[in-house]
Amino acid sequence: MSSRPLVGVIACRREVEGHPAHMVTDKYLQALRDYGLAPLVLPVWEEGGGLEASLLGELDGLLLTGSYTNVAPARYGAERAPQNTRDDLHRDAAALAWIPAALDLGLPLFGICRGFQEINVAFGGTLHQALQEVPGLLDHREPQGDKAAQYAPSHDLSILPGGALSALHAAPASRVNSLHQQGVAELGLGLRAEALAPDGVVEALSVEGARRFALAVQWHPEWQPAQHPLYDALFRGFAAACAERTAERRGLTTLIDA
Repeated sequence: MSSRPLVGVIACRREVEGHPAHMVTDKYLQALRDYGLAPLVLPVWEEGGGLEASLLGELDGLLLTGSYTNVAPARYGAERAPQNTRDDLHRDAAALAWIPAALDLGLPLFGICRGFQEINVAFGGTLHQALQEVPGLLDHREPQGDKAAQYAPSHDLSILPGGALSALHAAPASRVNSLHQQGVAELGLGLRAEALAPDGVVEALSVEGARRFALAVQWHPEWQPAQHPLYDALFRGFAAACAERTAERRGLTTLIDA
């Protein structure tokens, strides 16, 4: 048995060479491995996940990754904006089924970018589909250039005191990258804002009353996390929670086997 906690990573459904495929970009998997975790890619189907939902109890954590697709506006009662052009209905169904199931199991839950938005929608929140079109808000889309330029820190972040994020990273401010068009319009019931962009857009949230780590961020901490203290703190916190879950799960298994 591997000593690494097992983390399920939600896939995106894309077409590859004319066939549907279930995909996760390597940066998420590598980041998990670098922090002592064993990633397991979870395929998605529109009927809500099927067998994979039953596998959640065998995991030590769940990561909801970013994606070029967006949560379908119908999921939060909105009409489609013209800037919102890419869906993944299979992933929507799986994510929105797995989020409450994972929390019920006490699984550590980490959402990044699309995953952040999925958690907000799962709790009844809504989204701006094009932040750059909302008066008073910044353009949060990635800058032009190569990957280094796109993932470079691009705006300030205010970390709100007394929350789960401030417990992981004591500094009240940081700078983060920004590669998203959508963002929180209304925060879901039962969620807590953990950090804000300079324009007031919620950039991090937590699930109130969660048994373990249940944090989501709008930026991309999986990009070279060891080089950024805030990103590093997030992955260290998630890894520690997954290790705690591993100890609990294997302890219970030992008792049952005995």
